[in-house]
Amino acid sequence: LVSPVYRSLLSIMGDYESVQLVKNEVFVFRIPPLTNTRGHKAADWKLDNPDWTGRMRLVSVADKLVLKLEDKSSGQLYAKCPIDTYPSVAVETVTDSSRYFVIRLQNDGGQSAFVGLGFQDRSDSFDLNVALQDHFKFLKKSEEMSKEPAGPALDLSFKEGQTITINLGKKKESGDGSAPRPRAAAAPSAGGGFPLLPPPPGGIPLLPPPPRRQQ
Repeated sequence: LVSPVYRSLLSIMGDYESVQLVKNEVFVFRIPPLTNTRGHKAADWKLDNPDWTGRMRLVSVADKLVLKLEDKSSGQLYAKCPIDTYPSVAVETVTDSSRYFVIRLQNDGGQSAFVGLGFQDRSDSFDLNVALQDHFKFLKKSEEMSKEPAGPALDLSFKEGQTITINLGKKKESGDGSAPRPRAAAAPSAGGGFPLLPPPPGGIPLLPPPPRRQQ
């Protein structure tokens, strides 16, 4: 299964081919029919005489994954192995070696055949395992993310009658008890200047008016 988001992305990409892995030398073997339920053994193949040697490319097209066997020089397609899941019958490991696999080749007519696929180095087979697992883990994670409930949309619009106040740092009016008080005069420093004399007590008394003269 593929998430709607990932599927829409794939539809935009169309037939764009993304290369997941390239190995320039792989070996293909004809293999005998499986005669037991324990699995295939590479020791039953003619490992010293492969039936074909060439290049392997693991590519994804939209949500499809395909293992392609190609000529190393010309790049001409020799055979392909569509892979829907992993592990699966499309790509199976053998029971006696980590360097060999059994893959199912399919042509455009739907005919299929099982062959052996081998690598010279164990690290190459490890890379194939990792590339296959990473691809299908990505598809699974994408599907899980599509099932997570979306959170409620954040409404930032103003409702009817709603206002907003912005404080621009305007000074407060005097008389509200918060206006700054005037600074008191600094006291004279010791030994410097002359101190001001205090005013006389009670101030200067006013003289009474003169008595009126009699007529």
